[in-house]
Amino acid sequence: MLELFRGRPQGLRKSDVVARTGLSRTAAAERVDALVAAGYLAQVRPPAEPGRGRPAGHYALNRARGVILVADTGITGWRFALCDAAGTVLAEKLEPLDITHGPQKVLATIDRRFAGLLNRHRTTPADVLGIGMSVPGPVDHATGRAISPPMMPGWHDFDIPGHFARTYAGPIVVEKDANAMAYGEFARVHPQVRDLVLVKLGTGIGTGLLLRGALYRGADGAAGDIGHVPVKHDGSDAPLCRCGNRGCVEAYAGGWALARDLTAAGVPTATVDGVIAAVRDGNRVALDLVRAAGATIGLALSDIVNLVNPRLIVFGGQFAALDEILLATVREVIYRRSLPLATRMLTVTSAGLPDPGVHGLAQLVTERVMAPNEVDRVVAGITAN
Repeated sequence: MLELFRGRPQGLRKSDVVARTGLSRTAAAERVDALVAAGYLAQVRPPAEPGRGRPAGHYALNRARGVILVADTGITGWRFALCDAAGTVLAEKLEPLDITHGPQKVLATIDRRFAGLLNRHRTTPADVLGIGMSVPGPVDHATGRAISPPMMPGWHDFDIPGHFARTYAGPIVVEKDANAMAYGEFARVHPQVRDLVLVKLGTGIGTGLLLRGALYRGADGAAGDIGHVPVKHDGSDAPLCRCGNRGCVEAYAGGWALARDLTAAGVPTATVDGVIAAVRDGNRVALDLVRAAGATIGLALSDIVNLVNPRLIVFGGQFAALDEILLATVREVIYRRSLPLATRMLTVTSAGLPDPGVHGLAQLVTERVMAPNEVDRVVAGITAN
């Protein structure tokens, strides 16, 4: 029943619950009262309608029930945020981060930032309803552990949920960064689109798949990793990828690969920002490399378009800023190499949010906190007491 109240800040009356669920008036009232007693709902009073007198009581999600903490981590930077119980971001900050420093050092930094957020908003770990964290690598969804992440040395099979569980009691969601971004764009920008592909273009290349309104992770959480699709089969002339194979999409078109090639061409560059700066300065080598990367990415994405027929492809990450060069090339290749029926209604665009991963994590945690079995457990505990 709690799902009825999500996205309705003006709330619902008990009679609305009856109409939407088919429950009897008594059963609906009892359930609403139980959710109020457990803190999930709070009574609100919308403005009176002219000539209608005092309106009947409305009930809405209790946004003050607690807070949610999220850490959206990339290879070289991260965003951390504090959200209300409905997943609305209340405070957020972007900082540099080196994920290669390993889990102990990175998680210690996250712990300090989370503690600072709670302190500034006069809340405590006991007020935290759940934790969300994204990582730039494949995640076993059942355990919340990164599995053999190519650019995260030391993180393989590390117990991320167990680390946070020492301090926080709520559900802990660990998600691949591109999945979190895909869900954020869906929840906040494109809720009407049921089939969406999010492509993160930064130091690495990641993909999140949303099919029929739900994240598609595959059997083990490895779905959508186009960065390691082979463009060229193993061979001595194919570039070595950080995953250990040769000829991957990322070995040609990832930010680290572009920096490598630009440096080799006589333009010393160590970062994605350096590549972007060279492009914007009009450096011919950088422009050619980025256009070639766009063609490679477009080729890989045309396979996804033909396989799953999404309605929308959204680009995020640092390189999404090069829409007029990189994304223009990607679009051209997708439309040229994909089936006409698959591209007839396809839209290819940049992300509508500067921080889709933060919003995606917040929504995923909220869904766990408000899952029927979790709500029933909490309500049962209140009733028993």
